[in-house]
Amino acid sequence: MNMSNRENFGSRAAVIMAFAGSAIGLGNIWRFPYMVGEYGGAAFILIYIICSFVLSLPILFSESVIGRKTHLSTFGAMNALAPHSRWKWLGLLTVITPLIILSYYSVVGGWAIEYLVKSATFSFTPDKAEAVTGMFGEFASSVWGPIICLFIFLFLTAVIVFLGVKKGIEKFSNISIPILFVLIVAIAIYSVTLPGAGEGVKYLVKPDFSKLTPGAFSAALGQSFFSLSLGVGTMLTYSSYVSEKENLMASGAGTAVSDLLFAMLAGFAIMPAVFAAGIAPSAGPGLVFETLPYIFAKMGAGGQIVSGLVAILFFLTILVAALTSSISILEVGVAYLVEEKGVSRHKASIVLFFATFAIGVLCSLSFGPLSDVKILGEGIFDFCDKLCSNYLMTIGALLFSVFVGWKMDKTSVRDELTNRGAIKANSRLFPVVYFLIKYIAPVTIAVIFITGLVG
Repeated sequence: MNMSNRENFGSRAAVIMAFAGSAIGLGNIWRFPYMVGEYGGAAFILIYIICSFVLSLPILFSESVIGRKTHLSTFGAMNALAPHSRWKWLGLLTVITPLIILSYYSVVGGWAIEYLVKSATFSFTPDKAEAVTGMFGEFASSVWGPIICLFIFLFLTAVIVFLGVKKGIEKFSNISIPILFVLIVAIAIYSVTLPGAGEGVKYLVKPDFSKLTPGAFSAALGQSFFSLSLGVGTMLTYSSYVSEKENLMASGAGTAVSDLLFAMLAGFAIMPAVFAAGIAPSAGPGLVFETLPYIFAKMGAGGQIVSGLVAILFFLTILVAALTSSISILEVGVAYLVEEKGVSRHKASIVLFFATFAIGVLCSLSFGPLSDVKILGEGIFDFCDKLCSNYLMTIGALLFSVFVGWKMDKTSVRDELTNRGAIKANSRLFPVVYFLIKYIAPVTIAVIFITGLVG
C-alpha cells in the first residue's frame, strides 16, 4: 500500500473521540456499576483508577507506540519491527481475535436494536410489566428475530468502516461520543431524582473497605484492562492513523479518563433506578434486557410518555455505545486485508461483514436451536466470549507490553511517546511510563492470568 495515501485522523480531538469510542462499550453499562457496588463503592473506584493508570494505560501506550511507529496494520506492524521472527504470530492473533469478538458482540448489538424498537413502540407498559422479564428469553431463543437484528447491527458497523477513516470512523466518533455523554447524563439526572434512588447512590459511592478482597483487586484489574479494548489490536490500529505531531500520552490519558467518566455516569443512570424499584442489582444481559425494561414498565404507571422516552434514550445509548466499539473491532481486520492482501477497503468491509455474520449466526442460535451444542462444556456464544476475554486478549496484551519493553529499542519508544523530545512533560514522565511498560504491566498480567488458570 502506498503509505502517502494512507488516511490519518484529522486532529487530537478526533483521536481522543475515536479512542474513547473504542473503549466505551457494553461493559461500561452492564458490568461496571454492579462491580462498584459489590466490591466496596468508592473504595473499588479508587482501586480501579489505580489499575487503569498503572496497568492498563501503559499497555495502551505500548499498542500506540507500535501503531504510530509503523503506520501499519497489526500484522504488518509486527513484521516491520521484528522481520522474519515469531512475533508475526502476535500480529495474526490480533487479526483473528477481534473477528471472533465482533461475531458475538454483534449478537448483543442486535438485541439492543430489538429493544430500541420495543421502546419506540411502547412495549414496556404497566399492564405488561410482569411479562417484560420473559420477553428477553423468548426473543433470544427464537431464530429469525435475533438473526435479522444481528444483520442490521453488523451492516451499520460495516457501512461506517466502508466509508473510511475520516469519512466513516472519525465522523461517526465525533458525532456519537458527545451524544453518548449527553444521553447518559440525561438518564442519570432522571434516575437519581426517582423516589428511593438514594440507596442506589449509596451503593455506588459509599466506601466499604471490608469488601476489598483479592477478588476485588482482580475484578478491578480485569475490568480496567478489558474496558479499554486492550490486547486485540484496536488501539494499535487506531494509533496507526495518528499523525506524528499528536501527543500519544495525552490521547491515551484522555481515553482512560473518558472511559472512567462514562462508566461512572452509567452507574448513576442505572443503579438508582434499580434500587428505586426495589430490585436486587445484577450485572450483564439480565440487567439491561430484563431488569431495566421491567423498571421502565413499572415507571409507566406514573407517566407512560416519560417512561417510554427514558427507555428509548437508554437503548439508544446501548446501541450507540455498542457501535462505537464494533467499528474499531472490524477496522483491525479491514486494515489487515487492505495493507497485507491488497484488497480494497470496500471489498474488505464486505468480506468481513459476511464472515462475522456467519459466526454471529451460530452464536445467536446457541440460545435456541443450537443450545445443546457445546464446546469444552460451553455454548457457542459463551465459548467465544470466554476464549477471547479470559485468554486471547490477556495473551495479546502481555505480548504487546513484552515486545515494547524488551524487544523494541528504548530510544524508539521514547521518541514516539515524547515526539522525539519535543514534549517536555512527556520526557519527564517517560522513565516512569517505561518502567511500568517493561516490568509492572507484564508481571501483573502474568500473575492475573496464571491465577485465573489455577482458579
